[in-house]
Amino acid sequence: MSDFTSNFWEIYISGITLVGIIACLVLLVVTGKMKATSAADNTTGHVWDGDLREMNNPLPRWWSYMFVLTIVFALAYLVLYPGLGSYPGTLGWSSAKLHADEVAKGNAETAPIYARFMSMPPEEVAKDAQAMAIGERLYGNNCAQCHASDARGNKGFPNLTDNDWLHGGTTEKIKETLVGGRNGNMPPMAAAVGGADDVKNVAHYVLSLSGSPHDATRAALGKDKFGVCAACHGADGKGMQAIGSANLTDNIWLHGFGEKAIVEMVNNGKVNVMPAQSTENGGKLTDEQIHVLTAYIWGLSNK
Repeated sequence: MSDFTSNFWEIYISGITLVGIIACLVLLVVTGKMKATSAADNTTGHVWDGDLREMNNPLPRWWSYMFVLTIVFALAYLVLYPGLGSYPGTLGWSSAKLHADEVAKGNAETAPIYARFMSMPPEEVAKDAQAMAIGERLYGNNCAQCHASDARGNKGFPNLTDNDWLHGGTTEKIKETLVGGRNGNMPPMAAAVGGADDVKNVAHYVLSLSGSPHDATRAALGKDKFGVCAACHGADGKGMQAIGSANLTDNIWLHGFGEKAIVEMVNNGKVNVMPAQSTENGGKLTDEQIHVLTAYIWGLSNK
C-alpha cells in the first residue's frame, strides 16, 4: 500500500518529465555545434541510385527555432497547468473543476423544466411524457448498470418492474432509497441453525414456503430450526419491509434458487449495497433529478 500513499511516484514522473525536456534542449544545442566530417564536396559520402548524394548541411534555423519553441511551450504548460505531480498549476485548472462547472451549467439550464416537475407529486410526474423521457435517461446513466436496461434486474440486483419491494414500493420509500442508499446484511446463520444437516433441512423448509420443489421430510425437520430466521423474515416467512428482509413465500429469488443457493446463503450470509445517488450523500443526482427518477422507477411497476 505504501506505493499508493507515498509521494514517490509523483516525484518520479515529475523528474522524468523535466529530465526529458531538458535532455531535448541539450541534444539540440550539442548537435547544433557538432561538425561532422564531410567530403570535399560537402557530402557525407552516402550515394543512392547512382547519383543521389547526402549533403552535410546544418538544420535550417527556422527548424531549430521550432524545436526550441516546443520546449518553451512544454515548460510554460507545466507552469500554468497541473502536470508535475501534485503541483496544481498557476491557473488552478483541473478536469474535475471543468466537469463540475459543466454540470452546474447544465443544471442551471434545465432548472426551469425541473421546477415544474418539483411542483407535482411523483405519481403525477409519472404521467408526464417529458418527465419520463428525462427519467429514462437518468435511469440509463445511473441505474441500468446494476438493474439492467429493462429494469428487470440481475442476480443480486432487484427487479424494479414487479411489485416485490424489500423496503416498500411507495414513492416515499423509493426516494428514500435513492437519496440515502441501502445496506442489506444477511449474517451467516449456520452456527445458530445447527449442523450442516440442519442447514439443509431449513433450506427445504424455505423452499416449501413458496411451494417450490423440496423434500417434505427435510422441510418438516427444518420448520423448528427456522425459528432463528423468523426474527428477520417473520414467523410466516413473509419478510419485514421495515428492515428490508426478503419475502420467502413468493417465487422471487434475488440471489439464486434451490437448495444449494439457500444453503450457501445460510452458511456465508450476504452483504448488498445500494449506493446513495444524491449529491448530498456523495452521489451525482440533484434533488430535482431524484424527484423525476423516483417517479420513473415508481411508474415501472405501477403502469
